[in-house]
Amino acid sequence: MNVTGPDDAVSSIAAAIGEPARARMLYALADGRARTSTELAVLAEVSPATASAHLLRLKTERLVKVLPQGKHRYYSLQGPSVAAALEALSVLAGAPRSAFVPSTPGPLRVARTCYDHIAGSLGVALHDRMLALGWLSRAAKEEQAYDLTPAGANALETLGEHVDSMRALRRRFAYACVDWSERRPHIGGALGAALLKIALKREWVLQDLDSRALEITGRGRREMTARFGLHV
Repeated sequence: MNVTGPDDAVSSIAAAIGEPARARMLYALADGRARTSTELAVLAEVSPATASAHLLRLKTERLVKVLPQGKHRYYSLQGPSVAAALEALSVLAGAPRSAFVPSTPGPLRVARTCYDHIAGSLGVALHDRMLALGWLSRAAKEEQAYDLTPAGANALETLGEHVDSMRALRRRFAYACVDWSERRPHIGGALGAALLKIALKREWVLQDLDSRALEITGRGRREMTARFGLHV
């Protein structure tokens, strides 16, 4: 759609939100969790092909963004301003939205391994807390990639991990890995592996021998509160 001025831009965005199937998709993403196009097609009650066309329109209007990960492409809202606009529309409509309820078994949802890094609600909480502490910064060259700030590097060195050695590994340093139960990012890459190594070595978590579940210990709760300000 050709947009020539601010009024046209507003009209174009409103039209994108105003289509019922697209509105259902946007509100399905309003809880901050990412979803695949297949899941959004089901929630919007449209075919996969129609869902793809709707998502392209929403992406063109910068209402959603997409994160390719393995065989999947995860969609999420473009940012807080989109979520705020959707919330304001909900207030006008007077209609409460149903909350996302994960179906993942409890122990796996709380903490588990994802390849060689921490996933589940613990992994997501560590990701969010490290961002809030200013230990992570967005990498300039790659979307969804992270780098450590000087404060973050110092924190890792204090815990016994050598950041230069992590950078020398032949793998991505750090990136946002979408968590399949929480549908929000945890930390993947060499940094994520280092955090799991620290947690196991210091017995913050214990690994289940029969599954990917991680048990958070009493020591782990105390240490993560003291070092990260994270209450788990």
